Amino acid sequence: MSSATPTLPSTTVGWRSHGLLLLLAAVFADNFVGRQILAVMFEPIKAEFQVGDSSLGLISGLAFAAVYALLGLPAGRLVDRVPRLRLLALACLLWALATMSCGLAGSFVVLALARMLVAVSEAPTTSASLSLIADLYPPQRRSFAISCFTAAPTFSSIIGLSIGAWVVEQYGWRTAFIALGLPALAFAVILGLLVREPVRGRWDLNAHPAPRLGLGAEARALWTLAPYRWLILAGGLTTLGSYAVAMWNTSFLVRSHGLSLREAGMLAGVVCGSAAGIGGLFSGWLSDRLARRGVHWQLSLPVLGHLAALSALASYLLWPSERLMYLGALPIPVAMLWCALYSFFAVWWVAPSYNLVTQLVTPQQRGTAMALQTVVSTLLGVGAGPLLTGLLSDLLQPLFGVQSLRYALLLMSLPVLGAVLLLLRTSMHVQADISEQRS
Repeated sequence: MSSATPTLPSTTVGWRSHGLLLLLAAVFADNFVGRQILAVMFEPIKAEFQVGDSSLGLISGLAFAAVYALLGLPAGRLVDRVPRLRLLALACLLWALATMSCGLAGSFVVLALARMLVAVSEAPTTSASLSLIADLYPPQRRSFAISCFTAAPTFSSIIGLSIGAWVVEQYGWRTAFIALGLPALAFAVILGLLVREPVRGRWDLNAHPAPRLGLGAEARALWTLAPYRWLILAGGLTTLGSYAVAMWNTSFLVRSHGLSLREAGMLAGVVCGSAAGIGGLFSGWLSDRLARRGVHWQLSLPVLGHLAALSALASYLLWPSERLMYLGALPIPVAMLWCALYSFFAVWWVAPSYNLVTQLVTPQQRGTAMALQTVVSTLLGVGAGPLLTGLLSDLLQPLFGVQSLRYALLLMSLPVLGAVLLLLRTSMHVQADISEQRS
């Protein structure tokens, strides 16, 4: 980073900062399990409500993303204007109630409506958490802190997919939803009553305060910042494919590799969750060290990760159904080696990109900036990704039969090439923008 970057002694980052980071990660992990666990519910929900893949893509994607996108920017605005911890406490309480209501749905329509209520409660979570993390850690330590936050959901997918698959098989998908909502009640109490709000902008000693603008004007002002715009579009294209794989991977293993729901959920959860969690932490750690030599590494690492992940994913999806070994009674396909490699590299973009967003804007804009970034990723990833995959799978079924999902996921992986081009374009401008921001 630039020598002009204002920093405070690293000793000021103490156990309170680390403790709050751990709590924020736990909240994010619980939210993410609520999304991921749908992947092991697809087959029983499909059987109970007699719906197709397109409808499953709707409740796992568009029903959530449409509401999230509508409320994302107003929620980000609140993050920049009100105490963030109180806002998060209220969001956790609403999330718990909405998630448990999913387990009480008596029809597919009611389930879709409940998913929309979950989206309402999640709208401020990511932007508020990342705004807080930017005030807990200085820029040169922020990528690893962000990677700890974003790695929590990837590790939690082990719970959501493996343990979640067992709960769904033993007790039903409704019980799984109700159990998921309980931890969020505890998080709401801790955030609301026991944690102290950090000073906003504590590491941005030379930052110029942004003028107070209306919501639309604020969003337009951020959108006119070219590196920021390209960065969030790249993130959106990335999540378009990655979220499709995350949501449909269990079904893919069931259909194309002949695994049971429990076997597929366990493999997808343990292998993908562990590899992605390790990959995310490693990329955050590596980004903090390489970025001291040049800001471009915050973009070069995501580009390298995208190219490696795309190659591994194509191999995974096209690999024939062969057994590598048995772990006890659990069959492990050879393809899972490629799946692990894909998961490790697929998250390399997250921490460096989010860190860069916090540096491109002022402290008073971070909530809105992160909300806009999350809205774009949610619309393309959570909204369009699973739904388009389901539509493609249904369209390809007459041609490929039960293997249609394999080729639908392969087509959904291609937009990441557009993300690579956008990141390369961003790298040509970002150094000058950050230097100007800190001058």
